[in-house]
Amino acid sequence: MPFVRIDLLRGQSTDYRKTIGDVVYGAMRESLNVPENDRFQVITEHAAEGLLFDRGYLGIERTDDCVFIQVTLNDGRTVEMKRAFYKRVADGLHERLGLRREDVFISLVEVKKENWSFGNGEAQYAET
Repeated sequence: MPFVRIDLLRGQSTDYRKTIGDVVYGAMRESLNVPENDRFQVITEHAAEGLLFDRGYLGIERTDDCVFIQVTLNDGRTVEMKRAFYKRVADGLHERLGLRREDVFISLVEVKKENWSFGNGEAQYAET
């Protein structure tokens, strides 16, 4: 059950935002073993003063097209799976939107299964 937050500067089209979500979901399915229909995403646009980032951190030059992708998911994926995910997202956004790979910032937040409630006030994944 990944929960995805995607943040970018204001001004992109609905199709552009949808494509970002599609690429991230496809990469999760292919690299992180996410089941079909397990798609929960929030895509938010920000004014320039609401999206602050270092344009040259770690020697990677970022532009105003920088997209921030944060995925909260169950812990347990291998480093190899995570690397494959990062690459699939960056490559997919580059291929489908022309987005520079340098402008794709990804953060994974791993949590235990009992930290989810899908509704009804229940912890569906918690062991009993």
